[in-house]
Amino acid sequence: MRQGRSDAFDRFVANRWPALLHLSRLLTAGDRHRAEDLLQEALVKLWFAWPKVADQAPEAYVRRILARAAARSARRRWWGEQPTDPLDRLPDAPEPADETAAVDERTRLEAMLAQLPARQRAAVVLRYYQDLPEQQVAEVLGCPLGTARSLTARGVARLRRLMAEAAEPVPTSVSSAE
Repeated sequence: MRQGRSDAFDRFVANRWPALLHLSRLLTAGDRHRAEDLLQEALVKLWFAWPKVADQAPEAYVRRILARAAARSARRRWWGEQPTDPLDRLPDAPEPADETAAVDERTRLEAMLAQLPARQRAAVVLRYYQDLPEQQVAEVLGCPLGTARSLTARGVARLRRLMAEAAEPVPTSVSSAE
């Protein structure tokens, strides 16, 4: 019995890890290390609840844990160690590779998502990235439907403003130096 539980859990994690890690990254404003920690914490909680949720909706359970833990984590001021070079220099940037427009756009969108408050970011990610209905977004966030709608609408409006600001050309001053 115990081995079957472990095998089913292992299969679930192996199949859903990339999608759950991406969701976690979006919820933590692109911080890969915090996202991995958050997902590990959620999977530990899932392990203990596995007998109850395995036959129902384990992904929805993990999604709820991730959204709540990300919001809780965002309220903290310090998330742990911040490794730096002894000389307080950042490592050299990697050489530019052949990047496609889709990767650039996704990176730009993730940076803009990072500027949203945690609950708005969670609402937008759950609604539009995870494609959850509004009622499920409200359930995952643990709030009324109207609040989830409001968080989503405000988050999308803020993203639109940020995208419009990023698209506007920067005015340059022309001076005559003759």
